[in-house]
Parts: sequence; C-alpha cells; structure tokens
Amino acid sequence: MKFISWNVNGLRAVVKKGFIDIFDELDADFFCLQETKLQEGQIDLDLPGYHSYWNYAEKKGYAGTAIFTKHKPSSVSYGLNKEEHDNEGRVITLSYPEYYVVTCYTPNSKNDLARLDYRMKWDQDFSDYLAKLDQEKPVIFCGDLNVAHKNIDLKNWKTNHKSPGFTNKERANFTALLDRGFIDTFRYFYPSEEGAFSWWNYRFYARKTNAGWRIDYFCISNRLENQLSDVKIHSDIMGSDHCPIELILK
Repeated sequence: MKFISWNVNGLRAVVKKGFIDIFDELDADFFCLQETKLQEGQIDLDLPGYHSYWNYAEKKGYAGTAIFTKHKPSSVSYGLNKEEHDNEGRVITLSYPEYYVVTCYTPNSKNDLARLDYRMKWDQDFSDYLAKLDQEKPVIFCGDLNVAHKNIDLKNWKTNHKSPGFTNKERANFTALLDRGFIDTFRYFYPSEEGAFSWWNYRFYARKTNAGWRIDYFCISNRLENQLSDVKIHSDIMGSDHCPIELILK
C-alpha cells in the first residue's frame, strides 16, 4: 500500500508544472495534498480510478487539503470538530475498517511568532484528536506539520532556535505527540541520516544548496510497526517549495 503526501503550495500552479504526470508516475493508493489554495469549483482534475475529498479554507487562496484515493472510505470527516480550528481546511480524515488515514496542514507560527500561542492550542487539540482516533483503531497521519523535530532535521539549526517551526515549544509538542503512541516513519528507518529535507525556502537558492528543513511527515500508530516497508523523500521532484514524501506499508 503506497501513500504520498505533498504540500503543493498552490495546486493550480503545480498542475501547470506537470502535476498529473507526477501523480501518474507515483501511482499511489493514497495521495494527500496540503496548501491547495483552492475554493470549490476552481479546478477540474481528471483522476480516473480515484475518489477525491477536499477541505477548503474559508479564506480565498489559503491553506486547504485534499486526499485522492483508490479505496473508498467507509466515512469521511473534515477538521477537528472544533470551530476555532475548522475554517482553514487543514484536516481530512478517512475511516476504513482497519485504520484511519489523516492528512494535516499544521498552522505556521509566522515569522514574528505572532501565531505561536494559537499554534500551541492547535498542537494540543490535534494531538488529542489523533489519540482519540488511535483508541478506536490504528492511525496513519501525514502532512506538512510545520516543525523540524531535531537538529538533524534542518540545515542551519544553530541559527534557527527562535524561528517558526523550530522553537523549543513546537519541537516539544511534536515529541509529546509521538510519545502518545506514534512513530515518525522516516526516522524509524533513517535515525541518523543528515541532509534529508522536504522543504526549502524559495529565497537564497536554498534548494540548490540543500539548505532545507524536514517538516513533512508520515507517522503511524506504534502497533502498525510490523507493517512498515519503506519511506522515501522525493527531493528530485520539483513544482513546489516542498517535495513529495512516500510511505509503503505491507
């Protein structure tokens, strides 16, 4: 079973840069998108064999998520069931008899950390949401979680301790989430690999020098550990400031 997650930073723009060819080549069972930046009716995608689920932000041209899957879920839900969080299109949950699949676009704390307090509330509520799902059946969740967990997860960690996505609070929250019974699948396979990044700032030619951050994740419930087969970061795939990441489960 192949899962792909990709923050496309505007789906309409990426479609003009070969999205359909990339989509077809990757041939995933589940293809999860973040930051689609769409409203309903603004794009017409022809994806034969896939069921499509969209969560749009109320604000135009902002945030948003989508999941395209070959496997029709038994039910679908949108958001965290909390009004304060559910107007930006950030979460989609698909339910299957054996597991949940969740895609998430975590709010950014902003350059001046103006949204850090809100981010702390989001982190706690999202963690609680996943933990509640996990009590029912295993969870596979992915997306742009807007946090580089460890020093190894970004190039210039020494100068970024007060940057959004690398504050001590955000990193501690991600540790706490994993401690509730989840595995960061990339670090499961590659605990000490350096230079493995999924996002590069458009400024400063960061992608050419691989001055990046690993802020996109596939995480799974601990009890799915024996089903782990492989993970990949497709850093060669262009079109966004993020690249797709991949998870293979047996």
